[in-house]
Amino acid sequence: MTCKTILTCAVTGNLMTPETSPHLPVTPAQIADEALNAAKAGASIVHLHVRDPETAKGSMDLALYRELVARIREKNEDVILNLTTGEGGRFVPSKDDPKIADPGSTLCAPEKRVAHVEALKPEICTLDFNTMWSGQASVINAPWNLEQMAERIYAAGVKPEIEVFDSGDLHMVKDFVKRGIIKTPLMVQMVLGVRFGAVANPETMAFLVSQLPEGTEWAAFGIGRMAFPMLAQAYLLGGHVRIGMEDTAYIAKGEHCRSNAQLVEKGVSIVESLGGSIATPDEARQILGIVS
Repeated sequence: MTCKTILTCAVTGNLMTPETSPHLPVTPAQIADEALNAAKAGASIVHLHVRDPETAKGSMDLALYRELVARIREKNEDVILNLTTGEGGRFVPSKDDPKIADPGSTLCAPEKRVAHVEALKPEICTLDFNTMWSGQASVINAPWNLEQMAERIYAAGVKPEIEVFDSGDLHMVKDFVKRGIIKTPLMVQMVLGVRFGAVANPETMAFLVSQLPEGTEWAAFGIGRMAFPMLAQAYLLGGHVRIGMEDTAYIAKGEHCRSNAQLVEKGVSIVESLGGSIATPDEARQILGIVS
């Protein structure tokens, strides 16, 4: 484990609620402040969603993304920005007629899901390969939609962070590599602990790692109470790590975290206590092959 460890902070997400996490950032100003403080605490990448300031629900509003990015870049030009494209993939089937979408569905055309990436050109954006049941909705990422999103992401000069939620997702990733739709070496983020997805335990993580294409730079994280155990496990298996209020509301059992920075500080401490060191943003760029 001679390579430095990249720590990503997932600042707010779209499913965590203010009721669950009383310190959850919602407005662009709040999310930007949390991202800046996370960077000061050691995060080399900040993974960003935006939320409707009135409802706190996830949003794809370009104006919100534009404000968020501007606020971060006004004070920090170094930290790597990773914008989500996960919004727009959820479908809630009506109980009366399952082919009809109930309120809460966000499923939309692929070009809408990457419009903010094309406009703002962050260094990284996510590309989710999962089709699965999640909470009260199904998540649908059709292969032909992912192909269109990947083409647009690369055309914008952005590196996709491939997100996988189970082993079947990796089968599709390998098919995309074989057909030349996504380029190697890959950057892969493995999500463990989402209900009905990959189980958050060492055996599952080790299996997923064993299936990655050679040369992949990978990270993994756990949800909820498994956030810190899976952070440690990812480091021990030679991967990079992620933590943040998208993934957990707690700094310890029964104790709400006060901020993303507090989570990052604990994550840095775990990596360093195991003998590792955290990459700076420029070191992360070198590891990931990002040309700034």
